Amino acid sequence: MIQIIRIMIPEDIILQFGARLKYYSKDQSIIHEGEYAEFYFQIKTGQVKMFNLTEDGKEFIQGFFENGDSFGEPPLFGVFKYPATALALEPSEIYLLPKVSFFDLLKTYPDIHLQFTKLICKRMVYKAKIMREVSIYPPEHRIITLLQHLKGNSKTDASFEVPLTRQQISDLTGLRVETVIRAIKKLEKTKALAIIDRKVYI
Repeated sequence: MIQIIRIMIPEDIILQFGARLKYYSKDQSIIHEGEYAEFYFQIKTGQVKMFNLTEDGKEFIQGFFENGDSFGEPPLFGVFKYPATALALEPSEIYLLPKVSFFDLLKTYPDIHLQFTKLICKRMVYKAKIMREVSIYPPEHRIITLLQHLKGNSKTDASFEVPLTRQQISDLTGLRVETVIRAIKKLEKTKALAIIDRKVYI
């Protein structure tokens, strides 16, 4: 699981309100930064990343999403444009539900509405944490904060296998892959995390 913070509207309900299933090829854009939101998006199969491009052309990753995840919801609730671009990382099938129908669904199912409120709040907390880490703290601190956040959302007290590659950790923290590799080794030495068969556990 790449995106731990998730919610999924049951397929029978989303279809009941008029969602259509659309196929996206690898590297195809789904939404563009600066567009107004017209649809609720939920992934049936595939993988999506949301990102911004810096002035020097480097990607800053906002999040990765896969089977069952929704993405790009906040602009649906406010009259503002998408703050990031969404791209299919592999061939993907995604449900598109028009904005008006999405709100009709939420009115009909208040329990789903409440889940979305909680979801958006959690994502806001995550973004606030990561932005603070990126702007202030050294690599080891950035990485351990990200991993602890993922473990916290998994709601487990046991050893947690981090569902991210070194490249994805790099993308999410704004660090170079080489820096991530060195920082993870340092964190292993201090026993802040463990590496077993190249997988990271916390």
